[in-house]
Parts: sequence; structure tokens; C-alpha cells
Amino acid sequence: MARALDPELLAEARRIQVRADRMVTDVMSGGYSSVFRGSGIEFDEVREFAEGDELRSVDWNVTARVGRPFVKKFVEERELTVLFLLDASASMAFGTRPEGEVRRDVASTAALFVGCVAFAAARNNDKAGLITFTDHIERYVPAKKGRNHVLRLIREACEPPQDAAATNFAQALDYAARVQRRRAIVFVVSDFLSSDPVGGLEIPDCRKHLRLLAQRHDVIAVRIRDPLAAGLDRAAGDVAQLPKAGLLHLADPETGRTVVVDTSSARVRREVQQRWRDERQQWLELCRSSKVDLLDVPTEGSVADPIVRFFRMRERRGAKR
Repeated sequence: MARALDPELLAEARRIQVRADRMVTDVMSGGYSSVFRGSGIEFDEVREFAEGDELRSVDWNVTARVGRPFVKKFVEERELTVLFLLDASASMAFGTRPEGEVRRDVASTAALFVGCVAFAAARNNDKAGLITFTDHIERYVPAKKGRNHVLRLIREACEPPQDAAATNFAQALDYAARVQRRRAIVFVVSDFLSSDPVGGLEIPDCRKHLRLLAQRHDVIAVRIRDPLAAGLDRAAGDVAQLPKAGLLHLADPETGRTVVVDTSSARVRREVQQRWRDERQQWLELCRSSKVDLLDVPTEGSVADPIVRFFRMRERRGAKR
């Protein structure tokens, strides 16, 4: 049975549609295609050896099994599949709005990111699909082409985070590997926070599953965080300290567990700052060891700007190979 569409959800999806389409037109034009197009050839089938075939194309396993020579046939990989693995857990609802600043919450920023990249894929006649997850798989939208399909992805991405829902990264990564058999570009979009009310700095237990997924697909971890939750000092370009705000009652939205933190204590602020720094370093090491690129997208400013910087980084890296 089809779900009833919430008018507010539809309005938010339309706003994101307009903004994402404009960003793709004005800022991201050409970047996506230059980075992700032309990814080589893929296996199609085996056939019997014919005059003129190269010996290096012989499939020796099949040849030995049937007793006559067979060769592998490959086809040029002309279209890509983009798959978004989107975190819908309770922590994605986080968002701060300091006076005088314009910020989105984490979930809205994630939906805008999905819209931008999905529209870029549609313009290149590529397919896009979506998996949303919490501590279980919430929804799977198989990859298809076209702008109308992109609008459906945006609507699904705009669904509010699930109240008190935790995050199971390992299960989501394993599910993506099972449903997406052909090679794809997989964007894992999340705040990458596990259950810890003081910043949520516990690295999720997903190393094995991330490596396995990256062996078959081009995996990009898209980390979306509010600057306060990320512990970032944009002006200094470094990890920030908690502000002096006295006693703070902090709650984990995924478990409901609460703690009281004395932010007037210099020792407490230093410890939290170090935990933020350690967590950032651990994530960098996890991504490097898993051969996964890490893209940071803040909840303030343009979503397109970090995407464009990421595209340029991939272009430069590809040019050096």
C-alpha cells in the first residue's frame, strides 16, 4: 500500500529539488562526468575462441573444463550506477542555529547532498538508487534513470530521522553489497556517530564490511555534521574546544542516555577536544586502510562547494596515475 505523502515533506522536497538543480547547473556542471565517467570495461560473457582472438583473452578455467578454447568477452562500461546509503537514525536530526548564522540540520544537509549528486547523475544518463537505514534497513529504492526518479529519491531522503533509532553500519554495508551486484559509486551519507552523548566519538564497528564493499565498488564516505557536533573551529581550521557554558545536560538521541558535563572545567574541555581530535584521526585511518575516500560536508554554507573540491581532488589524483 502506498504511503500518504505529507504536504510539509513534499514542500521540503520541492525546495531541495530547486536548490539542488540550481547547484548542479551553476557550480557542479562537468565535475561529475569528468570524475566518474569512462571507468573502463566490464566482463560480459565467454565464447569459443575464433581466428584473430588474442591468447591473453583466453579463459583457461573454462577451456580446461570443456576441452576446447574459450575467450572472455568484455564490453565498454558506458553507464554508471550511483547508490546512496543514507543514515536515518535519530542523531541525524541534530542541528544548531547560532544567532546570525544560517545552518541546516544534518538530515536536511544529507537530503540536499543526495539531490545534488543524483541530479548530476541524471544529467549524465546514469542510474541512481537509495538505501535508508537505522539499526535495520528502512527502505530500498532500486537504481533507475531520469529526473522523476531523482525527485522520488529526494522525497525519500527528506523523511525525518527515526525517533530513538540507533545506527547499524555493518548491517547497512552488508545489505548494500548484496543488493548492488554490479559495480557502482556508493555514497555512504551519515554523521558517523555511534552511541556516546559526549560528542558520539566511538568509531562504528564496520571496518570489515567497509573493506568488503570497497573491493567491489567505488565507496565514498560522506560525513555530514554540525560544526558543534564535529568539534570544528572553522576560523582556526582545527578542532575546537567546548564553549564555557557551565553545566550542560547532554542526551544521546539514539539511546536516551544522558550525562552532565561541566564545561567550566578546563580539564573537561581539553579531554573532549582530544577525543574529537582522536576520532577524526581514526576515521581518516579507517578510510585510508579501506581504500575509501572521505568527503566532509558541513551544515553551513554551500553543499556544492565541498562536492566540487572533492571532484577536483579526484581529477588531480587520476591525472597522476
